[in-house]
Amino acid sequence: MITLLLLGFPLLASLMVLASGNKWASKLALTLSIIQLGITTYAYLLFKQQGAEAFYFFKEWISSPKISLHLGLDGLSLLMVVLTNFLVPLIILSAFNRTIERQAGYFSLILLMQFALNGVFMAYDGMVYYIFWELALIPIYFIALRWGGPNRVPVTLKFFIYTLAGSLLMLFGFITLYWYNPSQSFDIRDLYNAAICSCKQGWLFWTLFLAFAIKIPIVPFHTWQADTYKEAPTQGTMLLSGIMLKMGTYSLLRWLLPILPAGVAEWGPLAITLCVIGIVYASVIAIMQQDLKKLLAYSSVAHVGLISAGIFALNMQGFQGSVVQMLAHGVNVVGLFFCADIILNRTNSLNVDGLGGIRNLAPQFNTLFMIVVLGSVALPLTNGFIGEFLLLFGVYEYNTWLSVFAGLTIILGAVYMLRMFQRVMLGSVNENVPAFADLYWNEKIVLGTIAAVILVLGIYPKPIMEIAEPALQIILDKSVVK
Repeated sequence: MITLLLLGFPLLASLMVLASGNKWASKLALTLSIIQLGITTYAYLLFKQQGAEAFYFFKEWISSPKISLHLGLDGLSLLMVVLTNFLVPLIILSAFNRTIERQAGYFSLILLMQFALNGVFMAYDGMVYYIFWELALIPIYFIALRWGGPNRVPVTLKFFIYTLAGSLLMLFGFITLYWYNPSQSFDIRDLYNAAICSCKQGWLFWTLFLAFAIKIPIVPFHTWQADTYKEAPTQGTMLLSGIMLKMGTYSLLRWLLPILPAGVAEWGPLAITLCVIGIVYASVIAIMQQDLKKLLAYSSVAHVGLISAGIFALNMQGFQGSVVQMLAHGVNVVGLFFCADIILNRTNSLNVDGLGGIRNLAPQFNTLFMIVVLGSVALPLTNGFIGEFLLLFGVYEYNTWLSVFAGLTIILGAVYMLRMFQRVMLGSVNENVPAFADLYWNEKIVLGTIAAVILVLGIYPKPIMEIAEPALQIILDKSVVK
């Protein structure tokens, strides 16, 4: 029952907000998202007491081909659901004190995306998972297309074509897995136990990997990302960067590695090399950016490149680091893009060199922005440090030289993030920012909550690692070719 409630309540909330009208849409959406967060908190406590069995739901849906409504939560998927349902209320609250047309449709689409994202993380049937994967694309497409910037039409079309092409490859891969599977089903248990010959796994690897690599994104499949993040409205960018890209990294762990271990053994070295190249490439491009949102977009590419490299390292340190960093990156990047939105809202500019001295006018904003930046550059005792340390440890166990280049993310990240903060916030007040109001009440809540999470998880990450480890151990055992 709790499983269906976790999945279905955001869908009901989306319909309620759509029917409420523009006047009450934002307040109702926030209230319903907080209720969903309460349900998620109860689910987390129940999981701690009773384990994954409390969330098992199975019902046959279609007999031929064999598709079942198989839902569940283990430690890995629970943490992704917690991340999703924690961030959505903050994303909705960040839109308060902003002028948004057609609010009922806007907030309804955010909640509809929450429903689809929860479905992706809870689905244990390959075809049901694919359906939720595609459903998540629809609301973000319309959010970016209807509420985005002046170049939103071509940019959103490029994003849609990229992701749809990857999704069709994934669909082909799942259909092929269905026929190669002796049980003739999409159920994750049957796919994990299917003895697919290594010659087939080699090319099947690419049908799934490309779909996930586009969504993450991994270089060179990233070219849709920076422009989409820039043109999408702030809440859309938060959904894309904070939650949606985690669909890709989560799916590497949940679906690719355990189902196609021989394919991973064959092509994993190339995949991890692409991830490390992406870390260095995106970091260098971020250093060159003058637009704040594009700088943050390339920073995100570098961070998720390290997460993906840790996953392909195929060891427990890399797996644990990837989970911790998925949560840390989700929180941090939402905070960073919200800070960019605050700056844009006050100054009508995102030009890093055209700003400066904001600290003198908005000390509260300066303090919270600095905490988010420090979390992003992995300062010890912040959430970013724990994940990056484990990831680099895992990559080092896999290959020493790759870990050397992957470690550049710490150095280069400090360069572009601290230099950005210096130019935007420090020094004398620039003529482009003669007046800069400090934080509004909703902005204090959003940034204050994010800053608190950055510090708490940086100081005490043990609960995350403990709850994820059993699920990660099963995935690791299935992913390593014996």
